[in-house]
Amino acid sequence: MLQQTTVVAVKPYFEKFLARWPTVHDLAAAKSEDVMAAWAGLGYYARARNLHRCAQVVASAHAGRFPETEAALLTLPGIGPYTAAAITAIAFDTRAVVVDGNVERVMARLHALVEPLPRAKPKLRELANALTPETRPGDYAQAVMDLGATVCTPKSPACVLCPWSEECQARALGIAADLPRKLAKKATPTRFGVAFWIIAPNGRILLQRRPPKGLLGGMLGFPGTDWQPTPWTQSRAVKVIPLKAKWVALEGVVEHTFTHFHLKLSVSVGRITKAQAAKCVDAVWVPPGKIQASGLPNVMQKVARHALELFAQTPNRRRKKPQRA
Repeated sequence: MLQQTTVVAVKPYFEKFLARWPTVHDLAAAKSEDVMAAWAGLGYYARARNLHRCAQVVASAHAGRFPETEAALLTLPGIGPYTAAAITAIAFDTRAVVVDGNVERVMARLHALVEPLPRAKPKLRELANALTPETRPGDYAQAVMDLGATVCTPKSPACVLCPWSEECQARALGIAADLPRKLAKKATPTRFGVAFWIIAPNGRILLQRRPPKGLLGGMLGFPGTDWQPTPWTQSRAVKVIPLKAKWVALEGVVEHTFTHFHLKLSVSVGRITKAQAAKCVDAVWVPPGKIQASGLPNVMQKVARHALELFAQTPNRRRKKPQRA
């Protein structure tokens, strides 16, 4: 959970997750949709899918005990070099070189390494390896990661509080805040899509579970178009949905940023017949008032808020509303 997510954001999820599935066997036996719902809001949903698959492999192939070597850990779903090293050092107290973004930043500043990321990664790992001790490697790994997270921060590092301040070459040169350097990023692309707010005769709203692989895999969401580099026209978008309805395009767009692209979603609303509703595949029909408690990922939560604010209160006509992020 802590990969690419802060402790503050993770803590309530972690506590609820462990309370619900306290052992690896419990998690292995859980339904995939329940795991994904419990993860909703944390983002990077491949982590949840991999965690679930990992628990199943550990329970079935390793009698519920995690392997204790980096090589064996790397065979488990979702465990890469950083995670394998962290488990080896912290859980099993065996020397392993743990390198995350915080460690990279500390090493770059400590040694005044000006070569930019990502080219500098092999050298930073070499420097981290040279400092990793044979004794208490887990304590050391956590200490360096915490040093980067709380003292040697990306902006305005608190050098006067750092236990390595005297040894830090970047501080001596006055360039600590400028390191590590990074190659210029490419412009983040924008993609466009349409989400459909489909209303059954009983007023319930259609949700469908997304395919297990890919972005937001296994999560509940609204039916919609693919996300493409150019905006969809309304006439083309509604052809994606094999349902006849009088579609109303709500004003404004829903905006969301993923790791590699920005997304702009338009929302179209349509009412369908009882017969049409019965033909919807993998349908989950939810009352409007319970949509936001359905374990939707953040982008779909935004779609729900947009639709509820612009349509649900005035279902027979469009309301003008300023665009919202």
